Amino acid sequence: MKNRPSIIAYTDGFAVNELEEFAQRIEGLGYDSLWVTEFTGRDPYTTAAHVLARTETIKIATGIANVYSHDAVVAAQNRQTLAELSNGRFVLGLGVSHPPMAGMHGLEWVPPLTKMRAYLDTMEATRVDSPPAAEPAPIWLAANGPKLLELVAQRCDGANTYLLPPSHTENARRILGPDKRLNVVLPCCLCEDPAIARKIARAALSIYMPLPAYQKEWGNWGFDETDWANGGSDRLIDMIVAWGDESAIRARVDEYEAAGASHIALSAYNPEAGGPQPHWKLLEALAS
Repeated sequence: MKNRPSIIAYTDGFAVNELEEFAQRIEGLGYDSLWVTEFTGRDPYTTAAHVLARTETIKIATGIANVYSHDAVVAAQNRQTLAELSNGRFVLGLGVSHPPMAGMHGLEWVPPLTKMRAYLDTMEATRVDSPPAAEPAPIWLAANGPKLLELVAQRCDGANTYLLPPSHTENARRILGPDKRLNVVLPCCLCEDPAIARKIARAALSIYMPLPAYQKEWGNWGFDETDWANGGSDRLIDMIVAWGDESAIRARVDEYEAAGASHIALSAYNPEAGGPQPHWKLLEALAS
């Protein structure tokens, strides 16, 4: 890998002591950053603060903080506070999520570009009356579509893409230009049995298959409704999930890097256990 990879994990699935141990072990392996998730469990900023306090060198990112769950003024305050308290190890990952998440908060869904542009405007206009960090925390925006990628090129430090083929990565790099950070989130499974690997992937990705935003993007890159029906076709699963032995997974990483990814964020599925338990065999193998 041309740059140290990152790890994104379902951090809500860990007890707090398990999360601390996980973060410290990931740090010891030399990973670039650990992303803490937001679904319907812990607050991601609080989780990030706790993990930052229990680690020393690794960057901790929100991966991602939902803009419908946290208003932009609070995001600006959290960005500055965590950058200061961590001596520059915090990264603010933001995303617009999907309409059901807006509805959970009793909010009206706004087109993603409009929502995110206004959110960034408010963040930039917010005065935070506390000592700033030496450098502001980077902002990485979840951006699969071209309009959000253009917004990243104009106003953010990097983009996160997810569940899309290397051809999408190549196009994203063209939009972003040569200097922006492009994180490709890559699900991976150290399993050489196609049936088992695909079954694990389908279970992990079942919440994404019905989402119109992903279906639209898959349609733009050569897939159709038959590919996201019934849990995902073999063709789609094999494109968006790296599975096989270590060399096969590394080959997929190389493919995305050749297409323009500057960093890979690994989402490691565990073929040996249910739930969020980390698959250390894979994490240790891909750390170097």
